[in-house]
Amino acid sequence: MKHENYEILNLLGYGLAKFDKSFVACMGYKSKRSLYEYLVGLKVAESTGVIKNRQDLFDPFFDNDRKGWWQKKDDYIHRKYLIDSYFGNLKVEEYCDVIRYRLKLDFDTEILINISPLLNTKFRRMQETGSEAEEYFIHNYKSIDLFQNGKLEDARLYGDGYDFQIAVEDMFYLTEVKGIRKKSGSIRLTEREYFQAKEYKDEYVLTIVCNLDEYPKFVIISNPLQKLSFEKKIVSSKDTYTYNAKLSLT
Repeated sequence: MKHENYEILNLLGYGLAKFDKSFVACMGYKSKRSLYEYLVGLKVAESTGVIKNRQDLFDPFFDNDRKGWWQKKDDYIHRKYLIDSYFGNLKVEEYCDVIRYRLKLDFDTEILINISPLLNTKFRRMQETGSEAEEYFIHNYKSIDLFQNGKLEDARLYGDGYDFQIAVEDMFYLTEVKGIRKKSGSIRLTEREYFQAKEYKDEYVLTIVCNLDEYPKFVIISNPLQKLSFEKKIVSSKDTYTYNAKLSLT
């Protein structure tokens, strides 16, 4: 079952596994135990064991002296992929600032810290199911039979109704990646995605990453409009505005 503080616990486990004692010292504590007790006091976790277990989860992914939960490494690596994509290039001091800021947001701590607007954006993106599913797909798409010999190109910035193009020999597949937290759930296509699926048919592949809260699994659906029943819904939205200004160069 997903812990109510899933995101911050993963960030803590990642930091402890990657930076070890340097992370503890940077957070202002002399021992892991004292840091754990501080976090339990904030109600980040019910016990120090919960936080230690989160480090065990991330230990196998880093070159340290601990094996952690190496038996479940493949099941949990999607959590590392997600944090890597946003914060993997940070040094320990910068990463500690990430943790402090997240604690301030979630637990109303009195920490004084100056964080960039970009970091706010990253936190919002991290909480989106689609973002986690996309990172998992990028690292694991070759485990899918249809794509195992393919070359991936990222198309997300173009907003053209699919996330990735996969070139397999002389074929080009367009895939839209969707994420579902549990083993089952509902999915939604935008109007643009729907019409791309209608145009490309078997070359349009819906890749669903299910069970993200536990152990992700792929469900692959080629020509999804033929195989799934989609119901058209009208989404009402408020008017949007543009703001224009004249500029004169003299």
